[in-house]
Amino acid sequence: MRYVLVTGFEPFGGETVNPSWEVVSQLEGSIIDRCRVVTRQLPCVFGESLSVLNAAIDELNPAVVIAVGQAGGRVDVTIERVAINVDDARIPDNRGQQPIDVPIVPGGPAAWFTRLPIKATVAAMRESGIPASVSQTAGTFVCNHVMYGLLHKISDSAEVKGGFIHIPYLPEQAAAHPGAPSMAAQTVKAALIVAIEVALRQTDDVKIVGGATH
Repeated sequence: MRYVLVTGFEPFGGETVNPSWEVVSQLEGSIIDRCRVVTRQLPCVFGESLSVLNAAIDELNPAVVIAVGQAGGRVDVTIERVAINVDDARIPDNRGQQPIDVPIVPGGPAAWFTRLPIKATVAAMRESGIPASVSQTAGTFVCNHVMYGLLHKISDSAEVKGGFIHIPYLPEQAAAHPGAPSMAAQTVKAALIVAIEVALRQTDDVKIVGGATH
């Protein structure tokens, strides 16, 4: 049986939960298009997060890898287009590390583009009634670190698809951040199932508008 690896993060930045793991963990053992979903929690720590991710990839040899992270303040599910080769942390990670202008992979490419059909995924989510969009930046914190490291890891494996999805706060988190948008866990779960289905079925992306003016 083929595997799909989906990862979420532990809480960070003073939050007591991380919506990525709260939802991703619900997918453990699911069968989607004859593939078994395996989930892993990643530490919100530079370096260590990639060690855990890489070990899971080596163990499972998955067909698809989707890393999921919290993006408090975003209004919808955002499928990341690109990861850049820099750690530039606005806040410390969960081990107190705060790298500034440090390459993730010394000598590596400036950026890696996703290997997921991001526009087809956004279209499918919207057709399912789920707010979604393409994002042009994964930031410069541990989420970007993981996305870049993931894409660098699978760059020599043409058959493996991989990428990153950011999700909003859960409602219970947003309650502590007045005015912040949120999304229910069940909606996020439905979005991730759509993302897995599209990644498994869709070879080429679709040519629809997904860009941004700023």
